[in-house]
Amino acid sequence: MGLTYEEFTEGRRWVTQGRTVTEADVTLFCGLSGDFNPLHSDAAFSAGSGFGERIAHGPLVQAMAIGLMSQLNLINGTAMGLLNLNWDFRAPVHFGDTVHARISVASARPSKSGSGVVALRFEVLNHENRLVQEGQATLLMASDTRKLPLVEGAADVDNGGNVQSPGEWPE
Repeated sequence: MGLTYEEFTEGRRWVTQGRTVTEADVTLFCGLSGDFNPLHSDAAFSAGSGFGERIAHGPLVQAMAIGLMSQLNLINGTAMGLLNLNWDFRAPVHFGDTVHARISVASARPSKSGSGVVALRFEVLNHENRLVQEGQATLLMASDTRKLPLVEGAADVDNGGNVQSPGEWPE
């Protein structure tokens, strides 16, 4: 089970593992999103672009960053809704780039419903530690007093039966 809103204290930080962006990822995202912009799907067109080659969709990398955060088990089973995304795309992500995210709590406050509103700040970096994206996701989170029921099989263990714990971002 993920963290409740009370466990998100302002300034708390985590870092995700890396994930390499592949041609297959981009091809699948073209089909899923319907975005076949030639910057992503046409090697000949992209060779003549300012990027010199195909690049990943910005929203694909954004989704990867959120997915990497999800693997830390911060919000699994306790996120009640996504309220807002505010995101900036700083640099292109190329096939073969490995990205990871640094996540920090920008704010956390109780909501009128008895739940909590948590704003998480994301910095997405490539394998050269270059900032490629940054943004903030605002979530409605369960409270300790309103913890969502545990779904059978969704405990804090991975597929190998190992207990999962969020990876704190070292000082």
